[in-house]
Amino acid sequence: MLRFSGAGVTDAGLVRDHNEDSAFMSPYVALVADGVGGAAAGEVASATAAFTVASHALAHFGQDPATIVVEAVHAARLSLHQGVQGVPTRAGMATTLTVLAGDGEKLVLGHIGDSRAYLFDGSRLCRISRDHTYVQTLVDAGQLPAEAVPRHPWRNVVVRSLHGDPAMVIEEIDLIELVGRVGDRYLVCTDGLTDLIDEDRIAEVLLIKDPHSAAARLVEDALVAGGTDNVTCLVFDIIDGPQVVGDGMLLGAVHDVGNIVDPAAVRIA
Repeated sequence: MLRFSGAGVTDAGLVRDHNEDSAFMSPYVALVADGVGGAAAGEVASATAAFTVASHALAHFGQDPATIVVEAVHAARLSLHQGVQGVPTRAGMATTLTVLAGDGEKLVLGHIGDSRAYLFDGSRLCRISRDHTYVQTLVDAGQLPAEAVPRHPWRNVVVRSLHGDPAMVIEEIDLIELVGRVGDRYLVCTDGLTDLIDEDRIAEVLLIKDPHSAAARLVEDALVAGGTDNVTCLVFDIIDGPQVVGDGMLLGAVHDVGNIVDPAAVRIA
């Protein structure tokens, strides 16, 4: 049975006074969420989304991963909507979400926003998520060269995110089915890493055998480069072994239950 073996590291960075990133790492689910909105409770958005998606995935393990991701995102949207209804000052809160979910055989990526997922096969780094940003739309339209993105002043303008607006449609979430291969390594990270560290350096660090050491080095590199944003990295390998039962590890804003909109009411049915 295929499963994830890895670790995650998060840091508030050197500029922000709190961490709006949230993450979850388990043998069958790995996700990061980067809160959008600052004063509009980005940490609440990321924590609520991460907790809801992780809870739903754990409760429904064994079902089709794509179905789990879609239903979990829908549940997260409902929780975010509830959070805005209860505290109007949270209006506008939103989050990115990048999640990899497996059932022991299949592997699915669900993605919205500008956090990223990468596949590293030991020699080549491949970005498997697409940034939902304004500058990426310019690149896709042939109006901006890809090499200009890191320096573009609007590179962090997100055009799709997970929020509590009832008008949000599930088609806004990218769903990609992946082939799980023993030995492949994945990196799921927030833009606090990719805004500062180029992909050549990321690939170099991912050669470090121990996943926790690799994740810690990537975060350290981002801090050395200025630490201008919260930064979160999950690094994990695909391994084959018996099914493992465990709740997983929470990181960042989601580790504080006070950031989660009514955790007791999270819909996992």
